[in-house]
Parts: sequence; structure tokens; C-alpha cells
Amino acid sequence: MTQHDPLSLHVPEPTGRPGCATDFSYLHVSPAGEVRRPPVDTDPRSTSDLAFSLIRVLDADGNAVGPWAPEVSDELLRKGMTTMMKTRVFDSRMLIGQRQKKMSFYMQSLGEEAIGTAHGLALIDGDMCFPTYRQQSLLLVRDYPLVDMICQLLSNERDPLKGRQLPVMYSVKAKGFFSISGNLATQYIQAVGWAMASAIKGDTKIASAWIGDGATAESDFNTALTFAHVYNAPVILNVVNNQWAISTFQAIAGGEHTTFAARGVGSGIASLRVDGNDFLAVYAASQWAAERARRNLGPTLVEWVTYRAGPHSTSDDPSKYRPADDAQRFPLGDPIARLKAHMIRRGCWSDAEHEETQKALEAEVAAAQKEAESYGTLNDGRIPSAASMFEDVYKEMPEHLRRQRQELGV
Repeated sequence: MTQHDPLSLHVPEPTGRPGCATDFSYLHVSPAGEVRRPPVDTDPRSTSDLAFSLIRVLDADGNAVGPWAPEVSDELLRKGMTTMMKTRVFDSRMLIGQRQKKMSFYMQSLGEEAIGTAHGLALIDGDMCFPTYRQQSLLLVRDYPLVDMICQLLSNERDPLKGRQLPVMYSVKAKGFFSISGNLATQYIQAVGWAMASAIKGDTKIASAWIGDGATAESDFNTALTFAHVYNAPVILNVVNNQWAISTFQAIAGGEHTTFAARGVGSGIASLRVDGNDFLAVYAASQWAAERARRNLGPTLVEWVTYRAGPHSTSDDPSKYRPADDAQRFPLGDPIARLKAHMIRRGCWSDAEHEETQKALEAEVAAAQKEAESYGTLNDGRIPSAASMFEDVYKEMPEHLRRQRQELGV
């Protein structure tokens, strides 16, 4: 009988831990402008190489290079820059607000602002996004009022969701922002179902689903890919690979010896792997995927490679499991700094305008926060009325609920 060594399991480990600089060579970064751009109507099987390379437009000097470089106006770039900056300012102030116990919880999108901003600009009114808790820029790029967002975070008497959702779990139908689900990965199957319904109705609107690298390990992820492929659903399947699922490195979810984009190709879905810190690359890839969906060419899975520069949430301390300087050493850089360099080179932005915009946005967010806090914070108990628990549940309130509401005296 042939002798074999004892069997063993492989447990993935991150390439950096506290006190040990991370080796980011595992990322497989392609040079800017090198990756080909196939026709929109390409066969999903032919996108296999795009699932392993990295689509990039901005080079180290801020030039837009290669076949994915989109034709964009100065106005669009300014809108993108302003939204990314506003998102970062908003996150910063809300984080402080949580530390002051004005709200119970907060989650930043620090370092990921380009993904939601550029993607939102590539969609049209009526398209529906099914986001997770780090896509607040989707709302900000569509000019949703800051006061309403902050009231939701404060769970106060003017909370649009009447205190029924955790802070940051917004729901804004009018802005194409579906209710965030706290059970991760469920938004993927919801988005595919919504997209299928849009096609059944003969509509022209598409869906955009969002998931993190960690949640791809959930069974709902694979179920969504199967339905999207089988029924040719008009949906964009976004995987935000920010390297960490709370304290678990992305390799634990299956990103060590392959890519998350490769899962799409294996399911018969056109797939792209994109530099998520490159505003122009995000915009171009989002346009490509949206056009495929709108032309009945099927779903597209896009892996956005980025880095979660801050903690997972206000309940997390990343210094316990990764080097403190990881965000500064991440090879794809900072999305705002990279777009700023491009815009200055293009002549539609300047250091002075950047500084003025920063100050104006800080004042805008501060004013919105002050107004929102006038309706109550977590500290003062000014919350939605108890009567609101009976509302928005049934189209017509059943008799037994009417009696309960009368007994409650509200």
C-alpha cells in the first residue's frame, strides 16, 4: 500500500499583522491603461482574463490612459469630486457624533468613496440599488438631503424610518436606494428578483446589487448568480473587495488563490475586476455593465478592489488585527487624491478650489447636523411616537391592531 503523509487543512492568513507591514503583492495590480476593453455585447466566457487582471485608467501622474478612459465632462468630474469629499466630511462628523453618544452606531466608507459616487453617476433615475451599509455616497451623489440622513442616524422624532432601522441602514425609494438589509447577502437575491420583475413588466430600469468580500461566502450570493445567469436578469452584481470582513481577511471568503470576479465567469456571467480607487475606471466599468443590462445582454459581476481605510464600524478596533499604516501603504492609493491630481492636470480644479470646497462642505454638513439634532438625539429621548409602530405595516389596519392602539392610548 502506498504511504501518504497525514491530511491537513489550509487556513488562510493575511500577509500582514500588527507590527508587521502588509505585503500587498497578492493583489496582482495591472498597469494603468493595459487591460483591454471588449465590446459591450461580448460573450461572458470571453471575459475570463478581465476577471483576473485589474482595469485601471489613472496612472501615477494623474493621466487618463488606455481603452477604458471614458469621455467625461468637467461638470461630471466636479460632481464626482464634490460628492466624494462630502461623503468623507459626512463620515468624519458622524463618527464624532457617535463618540459623543448622539447616535448608537456608525459605519464609514473611508477610502471607498469613488465606488458609490462614480457608479451612481453611471446609473439613471429609476434604476434601483440594493446596497450594504457602506454605500452612503449613492445617496449623496443623488442629492438626498443631509438632514434626513442624519435624522435617521439619530433615530429622532423626524427619522424618516421612524426608528425601525439601525443607523446607516437608509431606505429611500425615490432615490433608487432599497432598504438596507442587516442580514448580509440578502440584498443580492432581492436585486436579482427586482431586475427580473422589471424585465417581466417590460420596463427599462435595471438593478444594482452590492455585497462585500466576506458576504460572498453566504449561500444567497451563489443563488443570486444562478438566477441572474439563467434568466438573463438586467442587474449589475457589485462585489466590494475592501480586503476585510470585520476582522477576517478576504482570503477566508475565497479570495486567496482566485478572484471574486472569477466566480461570475464560472456562473456564465460577464465579469470585470476593477480598481475601485480609480474614479474614472469605476465610472467606465459601471457604464459598460449598465449598458449590457439595458440592452438585454445579461448581468455583469464587477469586483471593485479597494481598501477599508477605517474600522469596520464604531464597534471595531482594527489595530488588533492589522498594521496601523495599511491604508497609507495600500498600492491603489486614495481615491480623492488620485482624482484631484487628474483634475488639476486637466485644468478643471486647483489646490485653492479644493481647499475652498472642503471648507464649504464642512460648513454644510455642520449646519445639517445642527438642524437634525434640533429634532432630537439619542441622549434626549425625542424618538418617534409609540403610535408609529402601528403604521406602515398593513395597507388597511386590522381591527385587532386598532384595539391595541386604543388600549395603548396613542
